[in-house]
Amino acid sequence: MSPANEPRLSKAEKTAQAREQARKIREEQLKKDKRNKMLVLWGIVVAVVAILVIIALVVVQNIQNSAPVADSGPTPANGNVHGGVTLLANSDVVKSAPATVNVADVPSPAATKPATVTAPGAEAEAGKPVKVVAYIDFICPICKRFETTYGDSLTKLRNDGKISLEYRALGFLDQQSTTNYSSRAANAAACVVNSSPEKYADFFNLLFERQPAEGSAGISDKDLKAMATEVGAANIDSCVDSKQYRPYVKVATQEAAAIGVTGTPTVFIDGKQWDGSTDLNAEIQTAITAKG
Repeated sequence: MSPANEPRLSKAEKTAQAREQARKIREEQLKKDKRNKMLVLWGIVVAVVAILVIIALVVVQNIQNSAPVADSGPTPANGNVHGGVTLLANSDVVKSAPATVNVADVPSPAATKPATVTAPGAEAEAGKPVKVVAYIDFICPICKRFETTYGDSLTKLRNDGKISLEYRALGFLDQQSTTNYSSRAANAAACVVNSSPEKYADFFNLLFERQPAEGSAGISDKDLKAMATEVGAANIDSCVDSKQYRPYVKVATQEAAAIGVTGTPTVFIDGKQWDGSTDLNAEIQTAITAKG
């Protein structure tokens, strides 16, 4: 039968047909709305679970970073018992075998700050280059400014054999991060000097180049490990994860406080404390001239 011969629908039939079509459209829309609501609901569930996982990881990490540190532990190879690493010409460091340090061996601090602070192991040595010893903290912005101002000249002086340059990394400013970053960074640096002493200076410089802001979480352990790899050091993952040299940093920090070091940077030139009011290069040159 041709369309022209199809029976015409009555008004009532057309109305019924339109209603049926409208019903089908409403049903499809309701199904679509239900699917969308379910997708939104599952999206919210997934997002909440992800947030809870992140919060849990952060809490666990903070608990781990805040866990008590042992009072005794090893020094890294090439690090001395005062928390120091001594840089010589180019990438050389003073070699030393690991030892053990203990908070119990740290002298009690004087009741009042001494008029003259004497740093153990910082005194001049006859027949050797001028000894520069600097107590630093890797989150300390003034330490970064110190390195920006004097880093190149100190590097040239040690490369010329005129000075030895010892850095003692402390955890003085652990409270200035939410993860004890100062001690974590010092531990990572100790891990590097233990296994890759020739890369210590590069790692040290990179820590200051990427210094986090005070009050922040600091650089994560994961990124500290990656930074060590970036400068070409051997893998330090297990060393960082086990906090191997955190007791070493703890002892160095407590010893520094005990002798009267109250902030960083604190610098000694052949045992004499630099007060920061004069040009460091001029003070070092005076010491070099005095040695003849």
